[in-house]
Amino acid sequence: MRDYDEVIAFLGEWGPFQRLIFFLLSASIIPNGFNGMSVVFLAGTPEHRCRVPAAANLSGAWRNHSIPLRLQDGRQVPHSCRRYRLALLTNFSALGLAPGRDVDLEQLEQESCLDGWEFSQDVYLSTIVTEWNLVCEEDWKAPLTTSLFFVGVLLGSFVSGQLSDRFGRKSILFATMAVQTGFSFLQVFSVSWEMFTVLFIIVGMGQISNYVVAFILGTEILGKSVRIIFSTLGVCTFFALGYMLLPLFAYFLREWRALLLALSAPGLLCAPLWWFIPESPRWLISQRRFREAEEIIQKAAKMNHIAAPAVIFDPVELQELTTLKQEKVFILDLFRTWNIATITIMSLLLWMLTSVGYFALSLSTPNLHGDAYLNTFLSALIEVPAYITAWLLLRALPRRYVIAGVLSVGGGVLLLIQLVPADYHMVSTGLALLGKFGVTSAFSMLYVFTAELYPTLARNTAVGVASTASRVGSVVAPYFVYLGAYNRILPYILMGSLTVLIGILTLFFPESFGMTLPETFEQMQKVKGFTSRKKKGDSKEKEENPKVLITAF
Repeated sequence: MRDYDEVIAFLGEWGPFQRLIFFLLSASIIPNGFNGMSVVFLAGTPEHRCRVPAAANLSGAWRNHSIPLRLQDGRQVPHSCRRYRLALLTNFSALGLAPGRDVDLEQLEQESCLDGWEFSQDVYLSTIVTEWNLVCEEDWKAPLTTSLFFVGVLLGSFVSGQLSDRFGRKSILFATMAVQTGFSFLQVFSVSWEMFTVLFIIVGMGQISNYVVAFILGTEILGKSVRIIFSTLGVCTFFALGYMLLPLFAYFLREWRALLLALSAPGLLCAPLWWFIPESPRWLISQRRFREAEEIIQKAAKMNHIAAPAVIFDPVELQELTTLKQEKVFILDLFRTWNIATITIMSLLLWMLTSVGYFALSLSTPNLHGDAYLNTFLSALIEVPAYITAWLLLRALPRRYVIAGVLSVGGGVLLLIQLVPADYHMVSTGLALLGKFGVTSAFSMLYVFTAELYPTLARNTAVGVASTASRVGSVVAPYFVYLGAYNRILPYILMGSLTVLIGILTLFFPESFGMTLPETFEQMQKVKGFTSRKKKGDSKEKEENPKVLITAF
């Protein structure tokens, strides 16, 4: 059968039909930017200290000195989780003793925050941390909430890729968008941390899953010249747009329930897109549903004001395809030969470690010096030039070299942060944003690179499995941020080292630049960067399915 791109070449590359698909699929990604990073504000931890109840009958002096001081970033600050024992302070106050003069505070017995905490409202009016006191002995729950969200994304990525290969791109796209919006709305009514977290897992299952399906759907409908710009300046930039709007919403809605409600509402606007976004003709052809595929192509031609051929698919070709046994693809097929398994394993590592850097840098922005809302906006804004850079590089340069390059630059500047003096906050912030620039550029390229390596029948499964590996990285990422509470440099050393390491590994991938999208696993084995070698004495069967070895060049 002729190549699909050759069959539909008469449609053109950038007619009204392609523009409609481009912008509608891209717009459907905006809610992902909201939900994907909303935990930055929903689970924000404001400054806090132990509550000293009015019933303690302390004098003003003893009330002011009821919280011990601790050293943090070179300065003395009130302790967040300890206070002096109130029974002692009450006795000292009744006796008229003065703190520091008559009583040595350093020798006083301390106790935990038995009466709860007082939370600063300078940044947040309320978060799930202040609602359910997720601090001190319970502070592990906040990063766990984020990790469990990404566990949901992991599960969704694992399932949605296979479902869309079986039941179609369009139906799974809208199903996952409905899950994301509906359960995000239900979170508003959470009555406990446990309920919030369980619902958050389900939101995660629908979150990046529909991002992956939208990407695959656009990749298969749009032509080769538009495919790269869709994958970078399309879905990625619209994700960044939603991400940039997040701190704007959070700035004006500083109570977490109101913020979550506002972030859930835009998902309802995606429902009417069902009547405008078609199924992937490529997928329909792979399912032998040729009439439906032709109808979509005929409608596209009509929208582009182009006269379609009377016969789009040659009857002889269709007869050939219908007599062939339809191939069913499972995850194990991604490991069916030695060289396909090698590509898959390297892809999993690439996605996972890149994801660690991206999400750890994104989630740590409120912890940078300065305003949390501005830092988050800058972290989102830096993604736009990162995507533009990715698009420009992918247009003209080999995939593996540009991905390795931006990862090495991003990881390298993160390693430089340890050399910056503690007082040079702006320099550290700038280097962190530059590192985010490099990792983000690479992350956006991975979708294109992986989709170009795998055949149509397994493309969404492959991207879904790779995306699942990236979610393993995102599950780990919140704990990189958590390490920053103990050593502000350690997270950047770890992220920088891993990013440089995976950049080097990328050089050993096969190259897909300039290649036609493969339709079968056999075509995948002919991707640039591979050579076939047959041993003497091979059977006829082995000659038809030669073992493929990696050759890096």
